[in-house]
Amino acid sequence: MQPPLTHLSASQLLERLRRRELSAAEVVEAHLARIAAVNPALNAVVQITADAARADAQRADAASARGEWFGPLHGLPFTVKDWIETAGVICAAGYEARRHYIPAADATVVARMRAAGAILLGKTNVTVENPVYGRTNNPYNLAYSPAGSSSGEAAIIAAGGSPLGLGSDSGGSIREPAAKCGIAGLKPTTGRVPLTGHFPRINAMNDPRTVIGPLARRVEDLALVLPVIQGMDWRDASVVPMPLGDWRGVNLRGLRGVFYTHHQDAAPPAAVVEATHAAARALAAAGVAMEERLPPMVDLSYKITRDYWNRPEPESWDEWDAGEETSLTSLEVEQHLFLWEQFRRALIAFMAKVDVILTPAAEMPARPHGASDSGRIPYTLTYSLTGYPAAVVRAGTSADGMPIGVQVVARPWRDDVALAAAHAVQQALGGWQPPPL
Repeated sequence: MQPPLTHLSASQLLERLRRRELSAAEVVEAHLARIAAVNPALNAVVQITADAARADAQRADAASARGEWFGPLHGLPFTVKDWIETAGVICAAGYEARRHYIPAADATVVARMRAAGAILLGKTNVTVENPVYGRTNNPYNLAYSPAGSSSGEAAIIAAGGSPLGLGSDSGGSIREPAAKCGIAGLKPTTGRVPLTGHFPRINAMNDPRTVIGPLARRVEDLALVLPVIQGMDWRDASVVPMPLGDWRGVNLRGLRGVFYTHHQDAAPPAAVVEATHAAARALAAAGVAMEERLPPMVDLSYKITRDYWNRPEPESWDEWDAGEETSLTSLEVEQHLFLWEQFRRALIAFMAKVDVILTPAAEMPARPHGASDSGRIPYTLTYSLTGYPAAVVRAGTSADGMPIGVQVVARPWRDDVALAAAHAVQQALGGWQPPPL
């Protein structure tokens, strides 16, 4: 029996679109129907652009009938986290004050997706719960949390309502929801993808952690999006014009890898430990020389991040609007930056002899809404503080049927290695599985 269109990967959909075995209209209608079926239970998609998507699909089909292609994502639907602005579509970002705010322009990444031929289906909910749109639920168990802040994006992709989408990640906001909803996600190297059009506004001198990146059901689909959205836009001054390697050309054999599960701020349950060990065995089988070892200073990840959280942060690129309240003195801020730089130096020295780091993506699988044992985020925080690329892929299942994800980290600018290693784990352990919804 053929799987439904909404279970196909983005790569499979694109291949069938290119062969004209499917029309863009068929693909868009299938996903709009799936959203209509599952969204009342999930509350994942908060703005649906159905009319515009249908019109875009008609234009895409007319072009392909003439032998013309808009770009590498021609006819492929996508969704966007509601922190990333879309022209003409409400972008509340979960803030009551922005409930009716309509941006005049697309964020750079959205404009690039459209220019590549992708078709916007709608905007997805942010954080687990917000005052504008309420709570998002996990498609594997509606009583469980999908984690945040790219909650709606991960939930609707896992449920088949969208083949792929865009999220953002400061300390784990792509990776945690991806792991807890059983899909794939990528935090690119900091400085690879422009943040222009993200709200809250990101001033990279103040916050060198936040990135925009893709989410999808399959690792290979992340690799479709990254080349489209990366590169300088001449507005975000933090972007570096670094070449992007092709993940398909990465030879894992002979690479050096380490993995770890426990440390001072992490005590994952047995199922998470076993999933990580299974992923380590998969990488070893693919040729990576794996060793269980803890990188230096990882137990400082929470301290450095908490000090960062205690600094004021503006919500505008153009004026200081964060107020003056902070729990840190100016001396403490300088000490915080000094320790953060020490941390980064220790990690980059460690990476001189390591190509891949494997960890759990989250301390715990998804837990019921409001559960006190929902877990901490020490694994993702570490590599936000360093800016390294990190891919997440499903590697196991908990006793109560919830997905377990692992995180694969690579050296800075080696997003291709992170994707290749995550793909090897996916091939060995299966990756995304359809939820019961």
